[in-house]
Amino acid sequence: MKVYAISDLHLSGLCDKPMNVFGADWDGHFEKIKRDWAEKVTDEDIVLIGGDTSWGMRFEEGLHDVRSLVPLKGKKVFIRGNHDFWWPGITRLRAAAPDDTFFFLQNDCVRIGNVVVAGSRGWTCPGSADYTDHDLFLYKREGERFRLAFQEVKKVRREGDVLLALIHYPPFNLKKEDTVFTQLFEENGVDKVVFGHLHGTAYFPIRTEKNGITYYLTSCDKAHFSLTEIL
Repeated sequence: MKVYAISDLHLSGLCDKPMNVFGADWDGHFEKIKRDWAEKVTDEDIVLIGGDTSWGMRFEEGLHDVRSLVPLKGKKVFIRGNHDFWWPGITRLRAAAPDDTFFFLQNDCVRIGNVVVAGSRGWTCPGSADYTDHDLFLYKREGERFRLAFQEVKKVRREGDVLLALIHYPPFNLKKEDTVFTQLFEENGVDKVVFGHLHGTAYFPIRTEKNGITYYLTSCDKAHFSLTEIL
């Protein structure tokens, strides 16, 4: 079993928001992703999807885009991104999952084989270019949500399991300063972290090592519309 990751698909099957307004590289971006996915992923593998799956504003629009992943192999694990306005309460979303290969995380975790994935949205961190004093409340709240996720991890994690964290926002700033997220990851023995959110010319390392944990930026344009192998 392998684990791959990709973030920020920004699909728009039922709404008129083509991504090529952000550059020619986005032309046919979903087709590029599907070709790469088909070449790499088997039914036994896991694909982590780090938020901003759909531009849809309504549940039906987002669910349409989620369903477009049904033909693709692997077990798909989602978290919510800052643009996933279509994402309803987690109970309703899980009830609408297209099949048993779709997993939606919201301040909790899932165990698949010997891999445990804990996930929540996160928020912009102190010291980031877009951080202001108004972000402090949400930053702290998202930290509490990850604490809830790791409480669930303790209930299911077994000896020898690999623990991955899935977060939408970068969990630290460009200086790699400690944050509530990195501290929680280290305290709870996370092995690797996947995040997205950043696009275009926004600079951030694709892969970062910090205090024994590997962090992967997997926004689809940053990853050249291909899946990143995590495990």
